[in-house]
Amino acid sequence: MILKKLSGVDSRLNDRYQRLVNEHMNSSEPLSAGLKALPDKISSFASTQAAWRFYQNESISLPKLQEPLTAAAHQGILAHCVHYALCVHDWSHLSYKHANKPDTYAITHDTDIGYDLQTSLIISDQTGQPLAPVAQRLVSSDGSYATYQKVNPQPAVQNHLDEVSDCIGFLERQGFAKPLVHLIDREGDSVGHIRRWEATGSHWLVRVKDNPKVDYTGKPMACKAVAQELSFIKTRQVNYHGKTYWQWVAETEVTLTRPAKPSRKKSKKPAVPGKPVAARLVVSRVLSEAGEVLAEWLLLTNVKDVDAATIALWYYWRWQIECFFKLVKSAGHQLESWQQKSALAIAKRLLVASMACVTVWAIAADNSTEVAELRAFLIKLSGRQMRHNQAFTNPALLAGLWVFLSLLEITQAYSQEELDRLKATAQQFLGGVV
Repeated sequence: MILKKLSGVDSRLNDRYQRLVNEHMNSSEPLSAGLKALPDKISSFASTQAAWRFYQNESISLPKLQEPLTAAAHQGILAHCVHYALCVHDWSHLSYKHANKPDTYAITHDTDIGYDLQTSLIISDQTGQPLAPVAQRLVSSDGSYATYQKVNPQPAVQNHLDEVSDCIGFLERQGFAKPLVHLIDREGDSVGHIRRWEATGSHWLVRVKDNPKVDYTGKPMACKAVAQELSFIKTRQVNYHGKTYWQWVAETEVTLTRPAKPSRKKSKKPAVPGKPVAARLVVSRVLSEAGEVLAEWLLLTNVKDVDAATIALWYYWRWQIECFFKLVKSAGHQLESWQQKSALAIAKRLLVASMACVTVWAIAADNSTEVAELRAFLIKLSGRQMRHNQAFTNPALLAGLWVFLSLLEITQAYSQEELDRLKATAQQFLGGVV
């Protein structure tokens, strides 16, 4: 059972929470991204008012709404992780042009108006299956709202890596059954922050840029230059831009000794020296049949007991967080069309929608025969067409769940006589095809 209860609140609020999660089991359109009411005999307006009261309740805080998601992560790690649990950290801009949101701000430039979202997503170390977001943070003009802060808002942290380092420290104290490996894209290529994570005993996997230098065979060399010195092994076939190619992987031991530079290029602060950090440089390449390098990823990690091919695969699975952003935005919940009037209200609803995503992921990850039949049934209800050799997609499962929940609600809210009468009335307009 994935859906958990909120602790320390009365049964009425728990019932409302579970109903709100069910009402987010749907795939919305940009022009109708508001709350969808299940088709019972309660009016849509009453449902909307109940949701508004729930989000306005002071006892419903962001840490409180995070609790069921964290519980789902604990459950998912036990079921789907063997050696480590992968924790992917990434950022996404939420663009809003709505005049009803006074706390939006220009994130990167004058026309990029909205909020900055940071998400930390747990995925399986065996399959890359997403399990649950364990932390989220929304930055507004008033400050930042985070699931791991007891008091919200807090002053916004200007540097993404300072922000996520606080988050990593919090997550390391949550007692997950498997050690976390924190995956970050090239924004994580900061030797100062890597030293911070290393000092606290965290496991990390970061994609690095071409030019920063590491010590290799006793001399400083750019990571790109080190990659040219290595011997590659053919590992697996991968899909790249819709075609299948072979992935090649190489690795070597390196040491980070360079000083940490200020995060801002024009800063007058001096570079900060630090302790050397021993790491593995894993290089992953996708090659054409002619040997042309189509793509290359330079990866640094302090994980020692996993082979290089698996490290490369772990980073490939990092794309799951992009799928999460897509699911809550354009392919599912239409987050950037929500009409809530503040970052706090958006953040609360996002946590409810995230629980709906966790439910979909649990259905997608279950390999039992019964759940496979459920998935096929939900795809039929969704009306979506799947690509060849693709049994389902998460957005299609989300759409099918909404139809199924609606059917269940209808059978409970209406008697057979009422349904027969409505069917007879509909047949007058549909030529008896119902």
